[in-house]
Amino acid sequence: MTPRTASRLASSLAALSVVVFLATVALFFLARSAPVPSGSSATRTVVDLMVSMPLLAFPLVGSLIASRRPQNPIGWICLADGLLWMLLGLFDYYSVYGLARPGSVPFPAAMAGLSLWLWVPTVGLLAVYLVLLFPDGRLPSGRWRPLAWLSAAVIVSLAVAEGLSPGPIAELGGARNPFGLEGQPWLAGATNALLAAFLGCIVASVASLVLRYRRSGGEERQQIKWIALAASVVGLGFVGAMLSGLLAPALAPELWREANAPPLWFEFFFSLVLLSFGGVPTAVGIAVLKYRLYDIDLLINRALVYGSLTFALVFSYVVSVVVLQALFRALTGQGSQLAVVASTLAIAALFSPLRRRLQAFVDRRFYREKYDARRTLELFSARLRAETDLEMLGEHLVGAVGEVMRPAHASLWLHPKGARHGKPAEQEKDVS
Repeated sequence: MTPRTASRLASSLAALSVVVFLATVALFFLARSAPVPSGSSATRTVVDLMVSMPLLAFPLVGSLIASRRPQNPIGWICLADGLLWMLLGLFDYYSVYGLARPGSVPFPAAMAGLSLWLWVPTVGLLAVYLVLLFPDGRLPSGRWRPLAWLSAAVIVSLAVAEGLSPGPIAELGGARNPFGLEGQPWLAGATNALLAAFLGCIVASVASLVLRYRRSGGEERQQIKWIALAASVVGLGFVGAMLSGLLAPALAPELWREANAPPLWFEFFFSLVLLSFGGVPTAVGIAVLKYRLYDIDLLINRALVYGSLTFALVFSYVVSVVVLQALFRALTGQGSQLAVVASTLAIAALFSPLRRRLQAFVDRRFYREKYDARRTLELFSARLRAETDLEMLGEHLVGAVGEVMRPAHASLWLHPKGARHGKPAEQEKDVS
């Protein structure tokens, strides 16, 4: 395939994904205005629509990679995966709207049946093959080829089992899978076994990336850091959202508006987690195209500091609110908004000192060389303000340069007072 043909094909697939996304948005508002089918578990909030927004980055980034690196399958995987994500959203809202308004669109149950198995290759491309082939589009070694073939067989088998399993579709108010093989209950057990094998393939792919990182160096290690950072942010965000959703109603029921209806702050937090998923294709694009590749160390530093800071502040805030509310109830017999106000003021006061302490800890623990260099420069700056002996100052300067830059040889040449420009130096301080 010529570069021009690859560019046109990639642009066409990206444009198709955008069209499918726009159709999904239109169906979302149509389904939202339609009556909820009896027995349906489908949700139609703005948060649900936001799931598709960051996923649109996959076909856009994939088009950019495939146009510039057509020989690298990573770009084509992103394109295919992005298109599949868009189709999943389209099928979901199409089926919900079709059941809510019978006769408005044809074959709503068939579209829901397609979405039952389409998630398998969608997740498989992302969690297995993108990870296994990242960043150069080749397997880490020939020993991983059996895993690639096994994963393909598991993905196809699981998709077939999911698509043919009989049973009701929750989003369609109990309507049964039109492609299901009734009277074949063994398919449910086969699906569970294949799902376990599918998860095993994902874990093995992640292990291959870890081993690739340990054996790599230079640019390849920086590339893997990008995708590891993006995946870590998404994973920690989802863990935090699940824990807050489980613990907040139990610890502070007054902060929860009503049963099964989370407050606005939780909706906002969960929306941020969903939007962070767009960082995965962005990181893939930066890593493969090597754009500002070495900025990853600064991003990791900031992520460690501000991620730890956010967790510490949120944890302190929730604990302080719960403790103060319990204290007010013990003293007055009822809760008080003063607990929220006091906790907010305490968190605001803790922000700056806690950030400085966390930054110093991260620098000492993970960036020791840079931390030592900065401390050396700070010490030299203090001596520069206090030192009056020129000879001693020259020794301190050479020592500071040697510690920070670690050159093989460092010298300081001093011109005598009144010497003409270009005259050979008379003094030298040397460090090797």
